[in-house]
Amino acid sequence: MEFETYHTLKSLHIIFMVSWFAGLFYIVRLFIYHTEAQNKTELERNILSTQFIEMEKKLWWIITTPAMVLTFAFGFWMLFANSGLLKLPWMHLKLSFVALLLVYHFVCQKILFDMKKGIFNWKSNGLRIWNEVATLALVAIVFLVEMQGSFNWIKGTIGFFAVAVALMVAIKIYKRIRK
Repeated sequence: MEFETYHTLKSLHIIFMVSWFAGLFYIVRLFIYHTEAQNKTELERNILSTQFIEMEKKLWWIITTPAMVLTFAFGFWMLFANSGLLKLPWMHLKLSFVALLLVYHFVCQKILFDMKKGIFNWKSNGLRIWNEVATLALVAIVFLVEMQGSFNWIKGTIGFFAVAVALMVAIKIYKRIRK
């Protein structure tokens, strides 16, 4: 495959990956607001829930899920075009994080279906923490791809957990400020 064609595929893969992550970040934010709306008066709760269900549905089925499908399509196409990537250890790790991200996507879809039925199994604080899982996946995937073989695994692992702890601390601080 020509260099230019491969980089076109890579660019499209990145564009749809960014769109997918934007959808994942925003859907959980909508879940938080939808969950918190359940504490309002019945009239407010009904109006807000109806609006959130519609927003969640459009975000999920018009942006997030199509972006996920296209991210995978262009990613597979790139791997088909350059099968040597599958022999690299960093690619195995990246694909493992992508598999976890796929699980994350479908857990979010389950939350979406539950909320549409009026089932709220998650509290807003749990959803805030859940939202950071996608952030951690993004950090891990970007560093793996960008650093590839030159990545220092010890520093990377320490850095990854430092980011996770920093996000948890930020959530706690936000929670206190909010009260």
